[in-house]
Amino acid sequence: MLWHRPDIGMNEQKVDIKTPTLLVDERKVRHNLRTMLAKARHNGSSLRPHFKTHQSATVAQWIRDEGIDKATVSSVGMAKYFADAGWEDLLIAFPYNPLEYEEMTELANKCKLSVTIVSKEALDHLNAHVDAELDYYIKVDVGTHRTGISSTDVELINHLATSANPKHRLKGILAHAGHTYKPLDAHAARVMFDHAIEQLMEVKQAIGQEELIISYGDTPSCSLLDEFPGIDELRPGNFVFYDVMQHYFGSCTLAEIAVCMVCPVVAIHPERCEVVVYGGGVHFAKESISELGENVFGKVVALSGRSWDSFPLARVDRLSQEHGIIKASEEFVQALKIGDLVGILPVHSCLTADIQPHYQALDGTIIEKWNKS
Repeated sequence: MLWHRPDIGMNEQKVDIKTPTLLVDERKVRHNLRTMLAKARHNGSSLRPHFKTHQSATVAQWIRDEGIDKATVSSVGMAKYFADAGWEDLLIAFPYNPLEYEEMTELANKCKLSVTIVSKEALDHLNAHVDAELDYYIKVDVGTHRTGISSTDVELINHLATSANPKHRLKGILAHAGHTYKPLDAHAARVMFDHAIEQLMEVKQAIGQEELIISYGDTPSCSLLDEFPGIDELRPGNFVFYDVMQHYFGSCTLAEIAVCMVCPVVAIHPERCEVVVYGGGVHFAKESISELGENVFGKVVALSGRSWDSFPLARVDRLSQEHGIIKASEEFVQALKIGDLVGILPVHSCLTADIQPHYQALDGTIIEKWNKS
C-alpha cells in the first residue's frame, strides 16, 4: 500500500491526522540510542547525548532508561526545560552569552551546569557576573571554523585555564567537528577525527591538567567510527532520529531514521507526474541534498502498519511555505487520491523537529516537547 486514508489507523486504531504531523518511532529511537551507547562503552567513554534534536522530556526519559544521566543542550532556555524535567547534569554546548548571565546563575543553583567558553572576554564576564558554582569547557576549533579557539594560541589557552574565579572549574576541552557533515567513508572520517584529537590533545598538554576530560561530538564521526582513542565523552545528537542527510553522509540506513512526516495530499498533476502535499518549508525547513543532479527535500515512503516502510518511492522536489511538491513515477501518481496521507522522511530532522509544536507516537499518543515561547 502506498498511502493511508486519514481514517485508517497505524496501530489498528483510528489515528486522526489532518495536518502535517511528525511521527516518532520509539523502537527505532531506542535502537539508535543503544547502538551509540554500546559504542561509547566499548571505548571506555561516557555518552552525553545532545538534546537539541529531539527537545523532548519524553524522548529524554527513553534515554534515561538506558542509564544515561547527563545531557548536552544548545541554549539556556533548553537547559531550563530539561532541568525542570529532572536532569541534573547539563552542558550548554553553545558559546557563553553574557546577556543571559542571570538565567545561568539561577540554573547553576538548581543543577550541575557546565558552559562553553570560546574567548577571554567570555570568561572574564562569567567571572564577574555569575556568582554560582559551575563548570566550564574550552571549545577548540578543529576545522569547522565556526567558533572555538585555535590549538596553537598558547597565550589564550593559558588565560582560559588559569583565570577562572574560585567558583568556576575548568572541566574539559570540547569540539564539534561540523566539517564532517558531508558524504564520508570510515577512512575519511578517521582522518578528520585523528586531526581533531591531535588538536585537542595539544590544548590539554598545554594546560597540563591530566584530569581534564576531552569531549567530542558529531553524528557522522560517532556513527561511522568504532574507535575513539583519547575521548572521554561523546556528544552526538542527531543520531536519536537520524534523517535523509545523515543517510546521504553514510551515517545510517534509511531503516534507522526514526521520524517521518505524515502529509495530506491536496493536489495531483498527472500530466507532469507531480503530487502536492500539505507540508512545506514551515513544516520541514528548507534544507536539501543533491542526488544524481536532483534536489531532494525529503524522501517519500509508504505508511505501513505500525510505522512506515524505509524504501523511498519518490522525492520531494521543492518546497514553498505550505506546499510540498513531490516528483514521482506515473504509477505512484495514479495510485493516489486527494485526502490520502503520505510519509516523508525529512532531510534534516533537527530543524524539522525544532519547528514542530509536538510529535506523535505510532499509537497516536502526543509527545510533548520544549516550547520556546
